[in-house]
Amino acid sequence: MPSQVGRRAVITGANSGIGFEAALALAEKGAELILPARTQAKADDAVQRIRKHVPNARMHADVLDLAEQASVHAFARRVIERFPGQSLDLLINNAGVMALPTRELTADGFERQFATNYLGPFALTLLLLPSIKQRPGSRIVMVSSSASNQGKIEFDNLQSERVYKPMFQAYAQSKLADLIFSQELQRRFQAIRSPILSVAGHPGYAVTNLQADHLGIGMKILISTMKPFLSQDAAHGALPMLYAAVAEEAVAGGYYGPDGIAELKGYPTAVPIPKSALDQEVAKRLWFESERLTGVKFGAL
Repeated sequence: MPSQVGRRAVITGANSGIGFEAALALAEKGAELILPARTQAKADDAVQRIRKHVPNARMHADVLDLAEQASVHAFARRVIERFPGQSLDLLINNAGVMALPTRELTADGFERQFATNYLGPFALTLLLLPSIKQRPGSRIVMVSSSASNQGKIEFDNLQSERVYKPMFQAYAQSKLADLIFSQELQRRFQAIRSPILSVAGHPGYAVTNLQADHLGIGMKILISTMKPFLSQDAAHGALPMLYAAVAEEAVAGGYYGPDGIAELKGYPTAVPIPKSALDQEVAKRLWFESERLTGVKFGAL
């Protein structure tokens, strides 16, 4: 990784898993980091753990719950007030939840996986866009999932109000939406000739606390069976995200994942974008719905 001295990055979900490993790697290379978590205690803990490895790291702990639009707006306001003007080089939308066993609604009335994994990052990205430096090297990274291959954008079921299946419906839809957003954002950047890159990545099968106790017995058995052969640790799972964030070879609209069998483990490489993520009519409709639901719009840069 090249030196990150002089760069300022926001990384969501940096208190655990691949987000923490990405933050640690960027801190080791000199980046200044804004690290929000759902509670101040979790954010402070992440900062303290990174400082054990990088004592002089420049970091700012903050609070952000992507499931709550009010929290997204409040966090964005604090960033803009603390770092006015074009002050950010990198935004990594990493935080997420996976396969909640039952359908849950947020305070805004959104299904929790769709809200946390997609609507929150959508709103946060657009709110922080005026703070992203308009110069080569600035990037917005969406962390998707190989589950996006199984996803489908169901406009009559965006909030899983008609059908709720934890993994290959609700979760997969939210991660497909992330990938669609990344592609559409890049198209909009190109239309206005912005030098900012929109890039995406997925970690493969990285063993993190995303695979938590709420998973069903069948998924737990599958995970425990596959883990020794097809999984990788969080540090390796963070590599595609980091590649998308800093590699000079990463391209506009690129998608990066592990180079091993079925993209489950390995080192970063360009991976195929699912056809369902390239449908521009779906992308435009999803963007319209996302602006309507969040009240946040793509403004002038």
